[in-house]
Amino acid sequence: MSNVQKLYYEKRAKTLVKNLKSRHFDAYYCADKEEALAKALELIPEGATVGWGGVMSAHEIGLIEALNKGNYKAIDREKCKTPEEKAEAAKQSMFADVFLTSANGLSLDGEMVNIDGQGNRVAAIIYGPKTVLVIAGMNKVCDDLESAIQRARTVAAPMNQQRFSSPNPCGVTGICADCKTETCICNHIVITRHSRPVGRIKFILVGEDLGF
Repeated sequence: MSNVQKLYYEKRAKTLVKNLKSRHFDAYYCADKEEALAKALELIPEGATVGWGGVMSAHEIGLIEALNKGNYKAIDREKCKTPEEKAEAAKQSMFADVFLTSANGLSLDGEMVNIDGQGNRVAAIIYGPKTVLVIAGMNKVCDDLESAIQRARTVAAPMNQQRFSSPNPCGVTGICADCKTETCICNHIVITRHSRPVGRIKFILVGEDLGF
């Protein structure tokens, strides 16, 4: 990444951190993956039960590996052998001390947009876990809420679909078709405006491109 892009991300992050805090979120800016990993481990107490949905950004900073190796009770769906076990792990994550997620889109004024297929990820963001920790690269940040929703629909979702074998249109074309298939991964679109209780949702913004 060029110094110009780093500086651009840093300046935008100052505005975003301020606006997130005005909405009762906790927010931190980390210049790179290494700094983000250190901050995440600082915010997750040892011995805590930690769950997550599909969260590529946490994988990319090395957080999932660190949790599985460290003194934490990790609810890792990727280790489950059957669909039933995965479904049970998703339910257990609703009662976790910490739930990890990312954002499909973030507006500069501090609103978060997420799209979900089954709804377990957005459900945990809304209610359940004591703490929600959002790991988000600055590539997720858009100028306004409308652009953040557009990004979630037309960038994040079609990219995410490439991980699955389900026959959704965006998996074939890479373009959102506003589909109504049984396997649609865009069934729930959630906008998170504020954190209640104050500080329950915490953001680690990373000055690199992460996830979808």
